[in-house]
Amino acid sequence: MVIDYTINGIILICGAFLLMGVLMTKVSARAGVPSLVLFMIIGMILGSDISGLIYFSNAEVAQLVGVVALIIILFEGGLQTQWKNIRPVLGGSLVLATLGVLITTAVVAVAAYFVLGISVLEALLLGSIVGSTDAAAVFSVLAGQNIKGRISSTLEAESGTNDPMAMFLTIAFIQLILTPESSVFTMLGSFVLQMGVGAIFGVALGLLASWTINRIKLNASGLYAVLSVGFAIFIYSFTAILGGSGLLAVYLAALVIGTRDLTHSYSIISFNEGLAWLMQILMFVILGLLVFPSQLADWDLIWRGLILSLVLIFIARPIAVFVSTIFFDYSLNEKLFMSWAGLRGAVPIVLATFPMLANLDNSFLFFNIVFFIVLTSALLQGSTIPFFANKLKLNGRPSPKRIHSLELVSMDKANAEMLEVELTSKSPFAGQLVQTIGLPKQTLISAIIRSGRLVMPTGTTKLKVGDVLYVLTEKKQVSKVKMVLGEEDIVN
Repeated sequence: MVIDYTINGIILICGAFLLMGVLMTKVSARAGVPSLVLFMIIGMILGSDISGLIYFSNAEVAQLVGVVALIIILFEGGLQTQWKNIRPVLGGSLVLATLGVLITTAVVAVAAYFVLGISVLEALLLGSIVGSTDAAAVFSVLAGQNIKGRISSTLEAESGTNDPMAMFLTIAFIQLILTPESSVFTMLGSFVLQMGVGAIFGVALGLLASWTINRIKLNASGLYAVLSVGFAIFIYSFTAILGGSGLLAVYLAALVIGTRDLTHSYSIISFNEGLAWLMQILMFVILGLLVFPSQLADWDLIWRGLILSLVLIFIARPIAVFVSTIFFDYSLNEKLFMSWAGLRGAVPIVLATFPMLANLDNSFLFFNIVFFIVLTSALLQGSTIPFFANKLKLNGRPSPKRIHSLELVSMDKANAEMLEVELTSKSPFAGQLVQTIGLPKQTLISAIIRSGRLVMPTGTTKLKVGDVLYVLTEKKQVSKVKMVLGEEDIVN
């Protein structure tokens, strides 16, 4: 009976914090505070220092959960990112993801050396831990914001590709601290190898995954979504075992998969979106549990952490952005916004567990400082993203939703698909009659949702901006229908 009570109690706590996590997203949206902050606060409240419900201090488990969560979040972010938006800004994003991280690391290291009174290598280690922006934070904060597509695409691509650099630097400096005789040139060669292997296997396995999803015949549509997650985890682990960057491989694979016409794409994207939210809640709650608020309530730690946080936000990040984009065509306002939108989140906290597991001196100091920096960044920067976008006049048009494919029946038994298309102000068919669209044969607009109401279309029905069309067509004509409806011409 005691065992049942213990198991039921654990399940109750898990259910409670999931419910609180989901409800906190509503609070976050209304209060303008990034949800990751509220998730971490939930973890801190559930921890031993405040409520005493859960005692958690296992950095290894936190790291494992954090890495798995990052895999899912990066994969979902890559699926939602459209290649045609990333391609024009790819150069700037990659320079920010590499040179930008190096510059941020160096500037923060100089400040940490003097503020914390630690060694040069330890200062560089701390700088590398907070050197990268966080995909989970950037994706969640930018979602739903009408920021110009060029800038949001740059920030998303940067956050999706700069984690490998920060992870490499973190591991490299830990190795140099533990074994000072280690060769820097060998480490540089290892980095090039990691990036190369990660890029090659990311693209190759992304093509394999999309081919498999479209060819395999499964009995339930939900299994395709599970299959996609299985590929994400496999791509990370397989690439990492071969010495490549698993995180880079996952993001590139998701980009490749997202550009393909997938069977059951709606189910796959919806499932991964929900799973990514679940992993965000789980990851940030566990990271909150790992922190002991009583240790953070130290004025010596607070003022040192505040100085380092301000150096990162107002000095290191702007220098990294302005230097990295010097040869790219970004306006002053765009550079200022990218400087402000360099959010820190789960990645620095997960990386801060590496020194703890290596039993380095000052590892707990690093973890608490990093946690303080992340909270400051999320509260100060994350909550003011819409304000600065408006002040810098970088608001764009609402991002159009991608065309989804809705499954009517088992794909083993029919060759039909239903496309869901939302007409935007950029659509060439807004204001025209249904009969003038010129859809291919064997294609029919079967329903229109307008302002929440169902409209049964006829040839003389006039289409309006905001209409959601449900278009029934043959599978072999899906790409042609998408082209006619303007998906290929959508530019944020």
